[in-house]
Amino acid sequence: MESARIKWLTRVVYSQPFELCIAGIILLNAVALALLTIPGIDGATRESLVRFDEIALWIFVCELIVRMISYGRRPWEFFKTGWNIFDFIIIGLSPFLANQTLILRLLRIFRLIRIFRFLPEVRILTRSITRSLPPLMSMSVLIFLALFIYGMAGVYLFGEQMPEQWGDITAALTSLFILLTLEEFATYLVDGLAVSPWALPFYISYVFVIVFTILNVLIGVVLNAMDEARQETRERDEDIKRLQTFAKEVEEISADGQVTSDEITRLQEKIATLERQLRRVKKED
Repeated sequence: MESARIKWLTRVVYSQPFELCIAGIILLNAVALALLTIPGIDGATRESLVRFDEIALWIFVCELIVRMISYGRRPWEFFKTGWNIFDFIIIGLSPFLANQTLILRLLRIFRLIRIFRFLPEVRILTRSITRSLPPLMSMSVLIFLALFIYGMAGVYLFGEQMPEQWGDITAALTSLFILLTLEEFATYLVDGLAVSPWALPFYISYVFVIVFTILNVLIGVVLNAMDEARQETRERDEDIKRLQTFAKEVEEISADGQVTSDEITRLQEKIATLERQLRRVKKED
């Protein structure tokens, strides 16, 4: 619940200057990690970069703790946001895995993904990908079935003469995945025509059915979900503006300490309008 939050601390940790500061540290940390991969770097510089990486880690730990404290008496509300869970896993586990060099390096890399949290367009993209997962799963089943059919057809048509590319279903599926990029299409087509005249309709139909049609449908699903996510964000921003306008009107009406019956009627009409708008947005969602 919002009432359980420590409001002044919430305003600080979610303010633009604070978030820009954390984003700057993440970017500097990325530069430090990149420089650490240079083999010819001198020992003193390497030690300074390692020390900065450790300092950045503890800054992130403190930021994580402060954000959890801002939830006041209900700290579990912190874990209702996906990015908060991601931060907790990546940052919270790092101090306990100091002896696990490989895992710690991977956590350092994933720590840089936190910069996406500060980019509004990335938030919209993440929301759109989440929204498009159900139709994408259905499309994935359809694509797998189509690839399986084409793979089996390729085995029967070219398997004996071209065992490396089409000798079995595994090799056939590998060839079909390579053909998705169209990079080796000419080579596969010429080799196939040398084996069977059915190679031309086989490869041409594969390109039009799988590469052009189905993949474009997949892209369309993601773009449609992105448009819906942008529309949802715009509607949420408009709702916030309407609520802010309503709050200002309430302050103006109650500024003199007296509220007339006409002003009460006006407020009731405003509240009814806001409720209708919120119900409409929920129905659309």
